[in-house]
Amino acid sequence: MPPVLETRGLTVRFGGHVAVDAVSCAFHAGTLTAIVGPNGAGKTTYFNLMSGQIPATSGDTLLEGEDISGLGAAGRAQRGIGRAFQITNLFPNLTVAENVRLAVQARGRGAASLFSLWSRHRDWIERADHYLELVNLSGVRDTQAAALPHGDKRKLEVAIMMALEPKVFMFDEPTAGMSVDEVPVILDLIRTLKRDGGKTILLVEHKMDVVRSLADRIVVLHNGKLVADGDPATVIASPVVQEAYLGQAPKREAAHG
Repeated sequence: MPPVLETRGLTVRFGGHVAVDAVSCAFHAGTLTAIVGPNGAGKTTYFNLMSGQIPATSGDTLLEGEDISGLGAAGRAQRGIGRAFQITNLFPNLTVAENVRLAVQARGRGAASLFSLWSRHRDWIERADHYLELVNLSGVRDTQAAALPHGDKRKLEVAIMMALEPKVFMFDEPTAGMSVDEVPVILDLIRTLKRDGGKTILLVEHKMDVVRSLADRIVVLHNGKLVADGDPATVIASPVVQEAYLGQAPKREAAHG
């Protein structure tokens, strides 16, 4: 099947520094791809390029075969790219339910007439409550988002992204800053999305135990370049990853006999 999301020679330069260097990669439905690499490898910058947060110096981004390189973040979100950030990106002064309801409304099509407004508003509320239930936030639906603990803010961000029903789910270090008790909740949410079987999920994550438990495929960036791409066991064991990502000298195979 053709890829849902694809980059071709994607490059960005900041002055004389090449942060992402001609990265070509395709991402397919039904696959969770982990993008890993050492600090400064270009992982989040690559995410920013694909989601339209920053413009590319050169190269293209395609969504379902359509070149979306000229679109900014809002345009790409409307086309179906969902992005969750390292730092939560919410409306802090709105309630939990209002945050999700706005996402449901944004996903809706067509202008509401005076006669249909009430029924649509009721439908938006019901759908928002559905997503809040999925992330176990129903009990705090009327709480101001700013008052939530960090873990609940991350769950709310996932609920908002789910409400937008994107074609591509992008998680940038979803467990960053979370306590040990909070991490499993977010990972279970990602597993729920993955079980759908039709989602295209991209994950930037430093914790290799998280990567091993979730990823179908690992892409490794180093100094802005794509240096490895394949199934988790093969990529993690590869000499280039042992050296570039794990900071270890390549291991010699033990002799057998």
